[in-house]
Amino acid sequence: MFRFKTINQFLGWVVFAVAAITYILTLEPTASWWDCSEFIISAYKLEVGHPPGAPLHMILGRVFTLLVPDVSQAAYMVNMLSALASAGTVMLLYWSIVHLAKKLFPEGELKQAEQWVVLGSGLVGALAFTFTDSFWFSAVEGEVYALSSFFTAAVFWAILKWENVADEKYANRWLILIAYLVGLSTGVHLLNLLAIPAIVLVYYFRKYEFSWKGALAAFAVSVAILGGIQYVIIPGIPKIAFLFDKLFVNTFGLPFNSGILFMIALIVAASVWAVRYTLQKNLVVWNTVVTAVIVILIGYSSFGVILIRSAANPPMNQNHPDNAFALQRYLNREQYGDRPLLHGPYYNAPAIASVGEQKLYNKVDGKYVVTGTIAKDTRYEPKLETVFPRMYSSRPAHIREYKQWGNVEGRPVRIRDRGEAKTVMKPTFAENLRFFFSYQVGHMYFRYFMWNFAGRQNDAQGHGSFLNGNWISGINFLDKERTGPRHAMPDFMKNEPSRNTYYFLPLLFGLIGFFYQYNQGKKGRQGFAVTLALFVFTGIAIIVYLNQTPVQPRERDYAYAGSFYAFAIWIGLAVPALYSGIKKILSGIPGAVAVTAVSLVLVPGILASENRDDHDRSGRYMTRDYAINYLESCAPNAILFTYGDNDTFPLWYVQEVEGVRPDIKIVNLSYLGMEWYINQHRMTSYEADPIPFSFDKEKYYTGHRDAVLFQERIDGAIHLKDAINFIGSDDARTQLKMESGSSLNYFPSRDFYLEVDKEKVLENGTVQPEDSALIADRVEFSIETSYLSKSEWAVLNIIAANEWERPIYIDHSLLHTGSIFFTDWLQFEGLAYRFVPVKTPGEGMRFGHVDSDILYENVMKKFVWGNVNDPDIFLDEYNKREIKIIQARYMFARLAEELTDEGQLEKAEQVIDKMFELFPDEIIPLTFDSFPATEQYYRAGAIEKGNDKVRKMVDNSFAMLNYYFSLPERFARVVENEQNREISHIRNLLVLARQHNQTELAGEIDNRLEELINRLSEEVGS
Repeated sequence: MFRFKTINQFLGWVVFAVAAITYILTLEPTASWWDCSEFIISAYKLEVGHPPGAPLHMILGRVFTLLVPDVSQAAYMVNMLSALASAGTVMLLYWSIVHLAKKLFPEGELKQAEQWVVLGSGLVGALAFTFTDSFWFSAVEGEVYALSSFFTAAVFWAILKWENVADEKYANRWLILIAYLVGLSTGVHLLNLLAIPAIVLVYYFRKYEFSWKGALAAFAVSVAILGGIQYVIIPGIPKIAFLFDKLFVNTFGLPFNSGILFMIALIVAASVWAVRYTLQKNLVVWNTVVTAVIVILIGYSSFGVILIRSAANPPMNQNHPDNAFALQRYLNREQYGDRPLLHGPYYNAPAIASVGEQKLYNKVDGKYVVTGTIAKDTRYEPKLETVFPRMYSSRPAHIREYKQWGNVEGRPVRIRDRGEAKTVMKPTFAENLRFFFSYQVGHMYFRYFMWNFAGRQNDAQGHGSFLNGNWISGINFLDKERTGPRHAMPDFMKNEPSRNTYYFLPLLFGLIGFFYQYNQGKKGRQGFAVTLALFVFTGIAIIVYLNQTPVQPRERDYAYAGSFYAFAIWIGLAVPALYSGIKKILSGIPGAVAVTAVSLVLVPGILASENRDDHDRSGRYMTRDYAINYLESCAPNAILFTYGDNDTFPLWYVQEVEGVRPDIKIVNLSYLGMEWYINQHRMTSYEADPIPFSFDKEKYYTGHRDAVLFQERIDGAIHLKDAINFIGSDDARTQLKMESGSSLNYFPSRDFYLEVDKEKVLENGTVQPEDSALIADRVEFSIETSYLSKSEWAVLNIIAANEWERPIYIDHSLLHTGSIFFTDWLQFEGLAYRFVPVKTPGEGMRFGHVDSDILYENVMKKFVWGNVNDPDIFLDEYNKREIKIIQARYMFARLAEELTDEGQLEKAEQVIDKMFELFPDEIIPLTFDSFPATEQYYRAGAIEKGNDKVRKMVDNSFAMLNYYFSLPERFARVVENEQNREISHIRNLLVLARQHNQTELAGEIDNRLEELINRLSEEVGS
């Protein structure tokens, strides 16, 4: 006998199994980008990650890592958490769609055919979402978005379960469950809160007769609940905790965090009283409200883990939130700054004043003591402010993009800036909105939406060019108008696995379900309103709230998975819509089965087949191995300066989780301007000794020496150690009085030197004996900037205090930041550069002296490269950047060049052989970055190998040129720089062939160039 409820439950678990198997088979086996690395470290090593910490995610990740047989599997198990959470999300989506689909049919017992249609709608919608681009991406890595999606799905499913039993005695337990899940979800990500409007609408439609006034009131209540949790409970609890703790510590003389314990006891007591009072008075609604708030606080209490972990002083302890004040700043994400939402400045509004003052507290002698202050807010020129500001960042790169996306011309406004009257061009409000719709809505949401339901051009990050990151459909005449014709595209671009085309089928199904649900009477419209609320609040509302600046560091589609989840509901509801259209031709169970089967093929089927190759991360170890190579570039007990999270977190992962090179102190310059980070490096971590600093910790407090100016009062260079001591002085004579009345420390010269103990640097291996004649008497450098940030002068502080005792390295990225002022005093030892007293002026991309023995040992014997050359492993665009193929090829070429100069031709040839074996043309097409290595083939006498690589590069460049020259003029203008680069590359290859007397090869290149020029001349003439 057919039992709908039983089959429905069974199919839900089938959907879970399909999704789980899919994700587990394509799971990332290790850490990938920075957030994933950080969450794995936090889970496995019980450490404190970046604000606001995601404590519940870390706790669950820790449970999963308890199952690992060895440390190399820790990342896999944290990623497994995402896979299973994502599979759970899909299962809950299936049941939610089934619930909404049932409401599209008349009340009463569903006919068997209708039951199969309802079940089919759940299958189609849930499996479609399973294989969507953005959701699949998050499902196979250890990030918070998979677990966050699970909580969103869970609360949405729970309110639908409540709707079924709303008139029963204990129905409100579902509302309490929802409140608890909301509280728990704050320990993962706040995106879950955006489901609250949809939840309130379900409650309203179930309990009240519809009226526009009532619906608007329900919407207002939902926004109030959302705002109350986000702006009252979440920031309010830590603020009150600090007030209590300051009272108990400073006034009563009790230990730190005793006030927090008292506050918790007070909340527990108040909760018990409130529950008992509302029960005694039979206040059912208020009892539910009180209980809901209590369980939200219970869920929110997961953040107590942050305080506990931080107090243990783990090596990664971001913001060091071991007390109530630090925890308050940590949970409020104060280090990331703020952005205007309802009112604020345009990008060219000058700041005219700092408003308010926030006191900064530190633990000093058992009390909370004010150790500095920062401004609370900044006041801008009122004439250049606006409501709903979208173009507010004053960074030059952002301003360029604002003007382009907003097509900004502006209108003249007369203002006074620092006492000087001048005219500036204020963007109009229409231009402000144009940027909002074109970039923030169009580029940063609608483009992602279409990736998931129409198709995706490639996985290279898009910044508006037709070449990268656009949505496509697979229908040529439509796509070529936006992304150019493809007929002349090189095979390595045309066959890119990340090119996915769905021919609008998921989008069309979603739109069919969208209109069908809306047109199905009262219950259909109610379900439509709920789904629409979920869709909008997890999509467009996020865009409004985030107010993103242009040129984001990475694509942000993963943040809108909730919106795509809602659209998948409509994809599922297309099944009953299609069945209603064909039942006159094929009715009953055969018609229901036929519609479901065809829909499964046309939507989940095409999504799975198109996305499978580029979403399979199994076997991919490149990021991990690249991090290992970075650390293995360094000598024992080294200090390694890195730049930014993407460069640093993979290094922390391999060091802390997999135990690679625990003797190295990794110093992220993005954090080095923060007192807590400096203080952490004053302690031992694993096998790494403390980093030397010149001053006590109070000298580094925020608000002290955050910026140090230059005031040239001494002729000639000064010793770096004396300069550091000078800025560390509190003597008024070492400070400059500013117009605001504040005082800033300054350097009395721009020229510095550091003496060199030749015996020491030879003895500890800083310089090899064969290079002893190159050792300078002292290292000299100048700084041309107007001031140094704390992180920049802290680097100089470490160098001065180190006195050549420990090896000091910088990563490659720091060469191009302008934050390192001794780039002429480096030695190239692999992926890192060592600070040495041997001067080698930088030139172009070439930095550092080369010791071929050290570099050969690292490159040929120590370094590992994962499966980078495995044709079955998809190397996505992110990993191509993260593994820095250009830098790796340059490293091999530089070593071969040094070996050739030393006459070691055979070893030089072996080095280049290995490079092309690791990074073959078939996987990573050879381009201009392979030119230096190919040149070394010729110099080493491997002429035929050099000729072979030249031909491959020439073929690739001509293929690109043929593509560029095939483009219509409006596209061709965009790639003029790329055209010129390829032409220049071909000419360089021609010169290389002639230099090494390869007459035949040079003739081939010359003839192809001439043919190209003639063809272009004919086309221009015609």
